Parts: sequence; C-alpha cells; structure tokens
Amino acid sequence: MSNDLFERLGGEAAVNAAVDVFYRRVLSDDRISDFFDDVDMERQAAKQKAFLTMAFGGPVHYSGADMRKGHAHLVARGLNDSHFDAVVENLVASLQELNVPAELIAEVGAVCETTRNDVLGK
Repeated sequence: MSNDLFERLGGEAAVNAAVDVFYRRVLSDDRISDFFDDVDMERQAAKQKAFLTMAFGGPVHYSGADMRKGHAHLVARGLNDSHFDAVVENLVASLQELNVPAELIAEVGAVCETTRNDVLGK
C-alpha cells in the first residue's frame, strides 16, 4: 500500500468525485455560497481538482495562484475562519458521502488546516 494520500484516497477518479460533491454542497451552503456568485464553477472545479491532487501528493498539474494571492480578493470581502471551517466541513461531509474511511478524512482535514493562514492572509 502506498503512503501517498492521493493514492490511498483512490487517485484521480476519487478526487474528481469528491470535488464534484464538494461544490454541490458548497453552493447550497448559505454560509459560503455568496463567495462563488460570479465564479465560473467549471473552471473552479478543474482548479480545485488540480490543487487537491497536488496537496494530497498526486501528480502536480496545478498552475493557479498561491493560496494567499488566490484568496486575497475573498479576504477583502470578509472571508474569515468561520468560512474556512465551513469549507472544510463541506469537504469532510463530501468524503463521508463517498464512504472514504475516517482515518483518511482526518488526514485530508490536516492537509486543509496547513492552508488556513495562507487562505485567510494571516
């Protein structure tokens, strides 16, 4: 068994499925959906799939801005810890919906936490 989180999650197909479920949840979540009002969601999902693949130790195809630059406009609109927590909560719920084992979900949560300060511009 690989120690690589990306492979243990199920690789590209699993990450793609998780992102699709994740954005369905995010866009239905009144706490954070407003941040996506003018976003091209097809493009956003593609970027997120590439980013999470990289963050989980898979092939690096992500070419977007770093987390601090990529979220600066959202921080200016009020993005804060409660919104970050809501995003992580939706990702965890998406993985649970896809029957990902709890220990892998915990690892995903830990990876997300490493991005908090950059995402929030702290």
